[in-house]
Amino acid sequence: MLIIPAIDILGGKVVRLKQGLMEESKSYFENPLDVAMMFKDFGAKRIHIVDLDGAKYGDTVNFDIISKIVTKTDLEIEVGGGIRDLSKLKVYFDIGVNYPIIGTAAIKNKDFTTEALSEYPDKIILSFDCKGGFVATDGWYEKSDITIFEILDYYGKYQPSAIIYTDIERDGMLTGYNIEMLKKISKHSKFPIIASGGLKGIEDIKAVLRIENIFGCIVGKAFYEGKIDLKQAFKLQTKE
Repeated sequence: MLIIPAIDILGGKVVRLKQGLMEESKSYFENPLDVAMMFKDFGAKRIHIVDLDGAKYGDTVNFDIISKIVTKTDLEIEVGGGIRDLSKLKVYFDIGVNYPIIGTAAIKNKDFTTEALSEYPDKIILSFDCKGGFVATDGWYEKSDITIFEILDYYGKYQPSAIIYTDIERDGMLTGYNIEMLKKISKHSKFPIIASGGLKGIEDIKAVLRIENIFGCIVGKAFYEGKIDLKQAFKLQTKE
């Protein structure tokens, strides 16, 4: 299982949110590239990057910053936020992003999403941010009437690289992963699951390791608030 540290970019800075609320953002570092290099030195194999401005406005707002991270590191990079058409998908592939992430468009533009999955099998990550079991969109500002299980079934015949499940109510709260929901989703999904939202410490990672079909877990605020030693966490991924 991969331990995937997160870099959320808002206004060019590294921030974390509480329950997906932009107005609840807290800035931790001025330079996202410095953070990426730090994660590399710690032993990361992959970095999870979110363009929060892009997620809100539907564009690749922080593209230049992300491009620098891709070119300056030799890590696997997954990027989400504002990828809602094939042209934006292509520019990320062109600069060397390994796994573009489709979130909002997977709900609001299924034609684009299925076309992307068909053209790039095993290279697209689908991300579903959920509140009360229902998928939210547009940087978590809008809640749909689609459940996580319904959307997994809809894309069941395609080949995404993985599915990111984020529990919005836990994200940034340091209350631990929603383990019971992760167990249900892992049994339901045909694809590997990446857990996100709420990790508070190393014990959460160990708990996720025991769930079948979990490919990775995203570490965000727990690191930035000093709740987890990433060097120690990365040792767990070498055992898988």
